[in-house]
Order: sequence, then structure tokens, then C-alpha cells
Amino acid sequence: MKRFIEGEDRGQGTLLPELLDDYVAEDNPVRVVDVFVEELDLAGLGFKGVQPAKTGRPAYHPSVLLKLYIYGYLNRIQSSRRLEREAQRNVELMWLTRRLKPDFKTIANFRKDNG
Repeated sequence: MKRFIEGEDRGQGTLLPELLDDYVAEDNPVRVVDVFVEELDLAGLGFKGVQPAKTGRPAYHPSVLLKLYIYGYLNRIQSSRRLEREAQRNVELMWLTRRLKPDFKTIANFRKDNG
């Protein structure tokens, strides 16, 4: 079509990979959440799972789940199922969790175990 702004072809590959950091502005609140949680002493605050188990499947670090929980609180997303969906499609959450996508049961168990 003539005289319309057209988007890129969805099937077109890119030569250079785009950085996720480029999509999150320097003054975005998720950067504050990231720095805040990284400065906390999670073991001292009583969070479970700070020391990884020696056996079994590796777990998510509690800081990742806390960042997800705080993001949900700030953006009025209370459901663990909605947080799971947001972690899969929201660029801010992809940046915050470093593209980790915990399932809803993991998020719900984190909330239950770390009141």
C-alpha cells in the first residue's frame, strides 16, 4: 500500500542482535526495583531458598521472584497466573528477570512461603 508507514517483515532475521537493555529507559521504575532488591540481605530478612539445595532441580533465586512480586504490586497485578503471562511478554519484566519465566505455581509458592 502506498502512503502508509509500514512495519518490518515478521519473518525477516536481523544481522545484529538487539539488546534488551535498549528497550528499558534509564528512568524506568524497574531499574529502581532491580537495584533495591539486589541491595537487600535476603537471608537476613528470612527468605527461604537463598542457599541452594545440593540435590534436585535448581530453583529460582529468591531475588528474581521478589523482583517479580514487587513489579506486580507496583502495577496492580496480583494473580500469579497473570504475572506468569507478563513475564513471558512484557519487555520490562524480561529485563528485570533476565528473561526467566517462572510458572504460576512457583510464584504462588514464593508468596506463600515468604509472607
